[in-house]
Amino acid sequence: MSQGSYQRLMESLIRCNEQLFELAAKQAQPTTQALLQMQMQDLSNALQKGVDNPAEMLSQQVDWWQSQLQLFQNAMLKQAGQEVVPLVEPERGDRRFRDSQWQEHPWYDYIKQSYLLTARQMLERVEQIPDLTDSERDRLRFFTRQMVNALAPSNFIASNPELLKLTLESGGSNLLNGLQLLAEDIQRSAGTLNVRMTDEAAFQLGKDLATTPGEVIHQAPLFELIQYRPTTKTVAKRPLLIVPPFVNKYYILDLRAQNSLVKYLVEQGHTVLMISWANPDERHTEVDFEDYVVDGVLAALDAVEAATGEREVNAVGYCIGGTLLACAMAYMAGRRMKQRVKSATFFTTILDFSQPGELGAFINEEIVTAMETQNAEQGLMDGRQLAVTFSLLRENNLYWNYYIDGYLKGQSPMAFDLLHWNCDSTNVAGPTHSTMLRKLYLENRLIEPGQFTVRGSKIDLSKITVPTYFVSTMDDHIALWQGTYLGMQKLGGSPTFVLGESGHIAGIINPPGGKYGHYVGALSEQPQAWLEQAQHQEGSWWPHWVNWLGDREGSEPVPARPIINGLGAAPGEYVQVRLNPTFEESAE
Repeated sequence: MSQGSYQRLMESLIRCNEQLFELAAKQAQPTTQALLQMQMQDLSNALQKGVDNPAEMLSQQVDWWQSQLQLFQNAMLKQAGQEVVPLVEPERGDRRFRDSQWQEHPWYDYIKQSYLLTARQMLERVEQIPDLTDSERDRLRFFTRQMVNALAPSNFIASNPELLKLTLESGGSNLLNGLQLLAEDIQRSAGTLNVRMTDEAAFQLGKDLATTPGEVIHQAPLFELIQYRPTTKTVAKRPLLIVPPFVNKYYILDLRAQNSLVKYLVEQGHTVLMISWANPDERHTEVDFEDYVVDGVLAALDAVEAATGEREVNAVGYCIGGTLLACAMAYMAGRRMKQRVKSATFFTTILDFSQPGELGAFINEEIVTAMETQNAEQGLMDGRQLAVTFSLLRENNLYWNYYIDGYLKGQSPMAFDLLHWNCDSTNVAGPTHSTMLRKLYLENRLIEPGQFTVRGSKIDLSKITVPTYFVSTMDDHIALWQGTYLGMQKLGGSPTFVLGESGHIAGIINPPGGKYGHYVGALSEQPQAWLEQAQHQEGSWWPHWVNWLGDREGSEPVPARPIINGLGAAPGEYVQVRLNPTFEESAE
């Protein structure tokens, strides 16, 4: 490395150090303090359990030392040219140790296996600690896994053969480039380092993504409503209203032409209308969950009627959008209003929050109280912080790999449409976030008739008696399918349940011709019993759902509806508001 390169490296280090101090100062928030305090309490409790069982702890330590000595001996034998059988192998799908040197070089192989054995023993120890509550064990499991994966040898130049070789061959230019990327990412982060995953300047909404033709036909402080242009001569009489989650942007359902659910539904002869939520700012700091129900979903129904003349609709809710939809339907039933939603489809929707998945690590009285305090102080939950939280649910695939590629290899991220959407974060209004955390996740009020209210009206999910179609996904780590199945049972009527392969996004955005199948079957009392008798079907569940909608239409098709009084072309204005403007945009 030349003297000039050293100087640039030191200047970059100083600049990043100053920015890291600024970022660390933002960590002094109630939520961060509560998390640290909770982790210390859990760790102290776990250590005390170990002190209470010294013989077991000693036995585990002896086992660890013996395995490490065996590893060292194997490394010496391998160095001498002998073949040895590995004591431990990376799990299938673990991409951290792909470089051939992790297998071929005796000492990198030793480092790898030593780490894997230590990590496995630590995680196994969490499962063996006696007399822990389920929540304590869940938190210990989650945060132990975070620590173990953060300390992986693949995350450090000195212990990663691929990184060390790259640094030597490039004269350290990878580090200079990485520090520049790090400085930019620190600047755009909010309390926690938000690692860039994709080239955010590569796509333009309305041109590259969210391209299905349509018009914004209604604009309100909380949402825009998009109506899509028909491509068939006739359409189903009932319009189809989609309620996406407000914690993400709607265009995951209209990403590209080849995987757009919106385009597919239009081609199947549906009048499709999409809610596009406003990205909350200082104007939305008083907005609560019930406002999304009444001023969002119900107001959208009025706008649909004004545009199409139809008072009754088929409706779809995705994730928390499905929770909103269910509340809106129960609200109408509770107020003895005529039900305007004649069939409801729920994508990966939680109604029973007793099984929150890995998010449960953050759901307890202390942390929820701290988050409520933070929400009250700031008025908004910053979407960039939420994005990091969700990334850390799959830290090796959605955080540390991008950390290595960007900051240690110095590579600018590639353009990828799904990651563009994933990184297009949205804020959550403070009161809304607090209501979700306490009343839904912590207290699970929604499944108890009358315990959750909307504008003073008691919500009873059992009063929803229209046909419902639930789609969950087998590998979903946000909305566990077993939990969504239990929530489905709180509704009246006769629901249909479909289980897609893959996860929260890929299992839903799985068009015909996609690689994932699905399961269908008659309902059982318990989710596992349902799965055991369900029939596996190849390919997408989309056609099955469209047939289900058609069977319940009840009216002859009508002439395709033109868009009248459009306010502007889709995708509209609200979806364009970004929390992290691209650096090209910032420079303009």
